[in-house]
Amino acid sequence: MPPSERKLRGEIAAHTRWAATPDRTKATKPARDGLQRKFEDQVDPDHTLDPQTRAKLVANAKSAYYRQLAFKSAKARRAKSEGRGAA
Repeated sequence: MPPSERKLRGEIAAHTRWAATPDRTKATKPARDGLQRKFEDQVDPDHTLDPQTRAKLVANAKSAYYRQLAFKSAKARRAKSEGRGAA
């Protein structure tokens, strides 16, 4: 299947799924909770820190993660615009 058709097929599936989901917040809660646990485990694997300290470290870990994603995205867009494909 060509990439354009695969993309269209995925978009159709996503719209169909969300059209049948009245409460998006409830539907995505398990994923959000799982990501939160991932960051908590990353910064405090033994779960020994006090909640306030852990929350600060988690906030920093999340910021670093999302900035890394933004950096990679900008790099890929730049490479694509320069005709080199994804870097």
